[in-house]
Amino acid sequence: MTEKIKNKIESFLNERIISINPVSGGCINESKILITESGKSYFVKTNNNSVKDMFFKEADGLYELAKSNTIRVPEVIYTSEDFLLIENILHEKKDKLFWENFGRNFAKLHRYVSGNFGFYEDNYIGSTPQLNIPSSVEKDNWTEFYFNKRLLYQYKLTELNGYADAELRKCFTLLEKKLDRILGNCKAEASLLHGDLWNGNFICDETGQACLIDPAVYYGHREADLAMTKLFGGFDDRFYSAYNEEYGLEEEFEYRENIYKLYHVFNHLNLFGRGYLKQAIGLIKYYL
Repeated sequence: MTEKIKNKIESFLNERIISINPVSGGCINESKILITESGKSYFVKTNNNSVKDMFFKEADGLYELAKSNTIRVPEVIYTSEDFLLIENILHEKKDKLFWENFGRNFAKLHRYVSGNFGFYEDNYIGSTPQLNIPSSVEKDNWTEFYFNKRLLYQYKLTELNGYADAELRKCFTLLEKKLDRILGNCKAEASLLHGDLWNGNFICDETGQACLIDPAVYYGHREADLAMTKLFGGFDDRFYSAYNEEYGLEEEFEYRENIYKLYHVFNHLNLFGRGYLKQAIGLIKYYL
């Protein structure tokens, strides 16, 4: 954290920072816990290479999740082009009811809905732009929104990045022709989504409840959120059981999981390289 950022935070808080402790785990931003002379603690994210609106968009996502009043998110304290200052959530160990409560509360989050798919602004998934502003057709057509704003956009990035080999190009063309058959019959409602929920994007707070962090918020089919939770090992089975008891899933939701995982695997391909190419092709071939 630069001296400039430290001074700006001290000026806003009107007190001196006496301790700056690094936090491990982030792959996009640097994170630190700040302790002030009054003993208060804060969490700050910085990124010297981020675009100017990244932290503002993350803050807007946290505000949107908080509006649902269903599941905890950190309070936004201050937002700037070069840092985001938020409430520091104290981590505690999960108790035996953690996963059940998390599943039920996450289902309640998905009952918070909008009249349109998308969001009032574009934001970011990791450091990749995420397109959220729907066309007139996409506002109430989930298949059109998901293909154009999620899959097609990421696929075009793979072409720009040089990752779209002949096999991926052929498979993606075939997938486009099948997409209406895959998604056309689902009863997608515009639910409020975290957008990037995996094991690294929630914590257990001091009350034993889940707290969501690092969102990529938009309104979309709730199955997209659940599919992402399963991409890197999945959550405890009690989470999914409690979710389904609170807000039952449609038939064939498991069939649609791979199409929703594909967006995130494409994003990882574009962010981190060819190691994700085979996985992306495999997810597409599931439907071919």
